[in-house]
Amino acid sequence: MILPQWGEQGQARLQQAKVLVVGAGGLGSPCLYYLAAAGIGTLGILDHDRVDLSNLQRQILFETNDIGRPKAESAADALEDLNPDITLNTHTEKLTADNAAKLISTYDIIVDGSDNIATRFIVQDVCFAQKKTLVSAAVLGFEGQISTFKNKPCYRCLYPEPPPEGSMPNCSENGILGAVTGVMGSLQAAEVIKEILGLETLSGILLRINLLTMEFRRSMIKPDPECPLCATKK
Repeated sequence: MILPQWGEQGQARLQQAKVLVVGAGGLGSPCLYYLAAAGIGTLGILDHDRVDLSNLQRQILFETNDIGRPKAESAADALEDLNPDITLNTHTEKLTADNAAKLISTYDIIVDGSDNIATRFIVQDVCFAQKKTLVSAAVLGFEGQISTFKNKPCYRCLYPEPPPEGSMPNCSENGILGAVTGVMGSLQAAEVIKEILGLETLSGILLRINLLTMEFRRSMIKPDPECPLCATKK
């Protein structure tokens, strides 16, 4: 709280905030950990998967003894040990087009740490419809990217339509450096905190990183006049 941009008022804002993290995996684990440590008042953990041995290389909320447990419940236990003074909501159902609106509606800010394209588009479309701030990141290999979406430009300005199923590389087939998810998940947590504190975020900016070459690149995201989502809304 000694940070001039934070202070007691900022801490009070964090305590009042409600943040939903979609996915408690490689991105969600570090993001959830730092948000809980910062004192976010209500954290939602949405993940229908169970902990697997292969997750432990990058999903830092889990330990060997957690293998086989639901990720949302295991993550909540770890975060409760870290900060027992916050509210933790676990959502163990799979996010779908049918339940996304209800799940997202009770939170202020949504963090997308999911690992599949279909979920990303569902989350983006619901966040846009409900005017929710979305902090989205993705990782593969040694690389990651992140942006914060607030109405315009929206996620579909960057990616208008989902690619054909099976056309995009994934972590299980191409591998991933665990530290990449740590960096990107930490950046997501920082974006959430800055948004709550009213500080400048990556809204309208796409940040790409490559930990193999240690290159960090920022590029502007311009609203697409032909965007299938936000171009049709006033």
